[in-house]
Amino acid sequence: MADDLKGAELLAFYGTECPHCIKMEPLIERLEQETGKKVKRLEVWHNAQNAEIFEKIDDGFCGGVPFFFNVKTKQKLCGAQSYDALKKWALGK
Repeated sequence: MADDLKGAELLAFYGTECPHCIKMEPLIERLEQETGKKVKRLEVWHNAQNAEIFEKIDDGFCGGVPFFFNVKTKQKLCGAQSYDALKKWALGK
């Protein structure tokens, strides 16, 4: 994994203009505030390095964004999610 991802536990891959990704941002912010966990956001539509990381981790699982990956548990989430689903993913449940 890239050096700038060392220590990151929760990854959120997104596209700048993606409406589903935009919808998830307030839920990610709420998650960070309520749990104290930091979500590393990686833009993939305009950043080739992030797109490459996304393709390796996704490995055909979702094929698009938003895509969430828990480094610790290896749990993946595809698409827009409810806050409860996002929190369970973040907490490894």
